[in-house]
Amino acid sequence: MSSETNADAAEESTSKCGGATETESASSSTSSSSNCGASSDETSSSDSACGASSSDSSSASESSCGASSDDGSTEQEVGATIEDFDGEPGQLTAVGLGPGQPEGMTERAKTALLEAEHIVGYTTYIDLIPDEITAAADELYDTPMCGEVSRTEEAIDRALAGNDVAIVGSGDPNVYALAGLALEILESKGATASMVEFDVIPGVPAAQSCAARLGAPLVNDTVSVSLSDHLVPMPEIESRLHAVASENFTITIYNPWSRKRRENFQKCCEILLTHRDPETPVGIVHGAGREDEQVMITDLAELEDLGESEIIDMTTTIVVGTEDTYVWDDRMVTPRGYETKYDY
Repeated sequence: MSSETNADAAEESTSKCGGATETESASSSTSSSSNCGASSDETSSSDSACGASSSDSSSASESSCGASSDDGSTEQEVGATIEDFDGEPGQLTAVGLGPGQPEGMTERAKTALLEAEHIVGYTTYIDLIPDEITAAADELYDTPMCGEVSRTEEAIDRALAGNDVAIVGSGDPNVYALAGLALEILESKGATASMVEFDVIPGVPAAQSCAARLGAPLVNDTVSVSLSDHLVPMPEIESRLHAVASENFTITIYNPWSRKRRENFQKCCEILLTHRDPETPVGIVHGAGREDEQVMITDLAELEDLGESEIIDMTTTIVVGTEDTYVWDDRMVTPRGYETKYDY
C-alpha cells in the first residue's frame, strides 16, 4: 500500500548478485559483495564481476527510517558510474504491485515481472509477488526497510550490466515510490533513461484502493500528503497540511504513524481540526488487500485517539473528507456536484 513500511526488528538481506545491504538499525550496517552490481562500505570495497567497482566513500545514515536525520546524511553515495560497465545494457522497469493481493496487480505488471530476469525490491514487497512469478526469475534481490537507495542502485547496476531488471514497489511507482529515485541515480551515474529502456508500469495507488473500500470519497478534487519526515522536513509537511486543509479538498494521508514518530500524526490531527469541522468523516484502511485488512469510518474528532490503536501504522492510509462528505449506509460519499445540475 504505502511506499514506506514500519518495522522495528533489524533485518539482513543477502544476494548472489547484489549490492550493499543494510539493517534498519542506524547503529549497524552490513555490505555484501556483488557479482552484478555496486557494493560499498565505509571501511572496505569489493569488486563487481560485471565491472562495477565499489567505493569506500559511502556511509550509512544515522537516521532510522521514518525519522529525521540530525546531520542531514544520506543512506549511501552512488558508487559505480557508466564507465564501469562494458557491453550492452539491459532493460530497467519500475513495476507497481498495487494494493497487495495478486488479483490487484495489473496484467501488464504480471507480464513485466515474468519477462524480467532479475527482480529487486523491499523484502515485504517481494513477498507480495505470486510464487509462480518469483520462481520464473533468474535472480531475486531484496533489502529491508531503509534500503531504498542501495536496492535502486542495485537494480540500475544490474541493468547496466546487461540484465533485464524489474524494481518493484506496492501501489504505484510514481506515488511516494522509487521511479523518480531511479531516474536521479541513472543521471548521477552518467547514464540515460533511454540507455536502459526505462519504463514505468503503473499500479493501483493506496489512495484509490483504500477509497474503494470506503465507498466513494475521492470523486471530487483530492490531494495526498505523507507524514513521513524521513525525506521531507516536518515544518514543510505542516505547511502543506495547513494549505490543503484550509481548502475543500479530500485529503489522503500516507505513512501516518510509526513508533519512532508519533508526534507527526498528533500534529496532523491538530492542524486538520484547525480548518475542518470535528464531525468531518474520516476513513481509515489498514493493510488494504492483505490478510490483516481493517476498515473503519469515524470522524475527525476521534482520529487522534486512534493513533495508539492497531489500525493505524505505516500500512494504513487515511482519507479525510471535505465539508460536503457524508456517511451513508456505512460508506463515505463525497458529492461530485451532479445534484446541482440534475434532478434525480
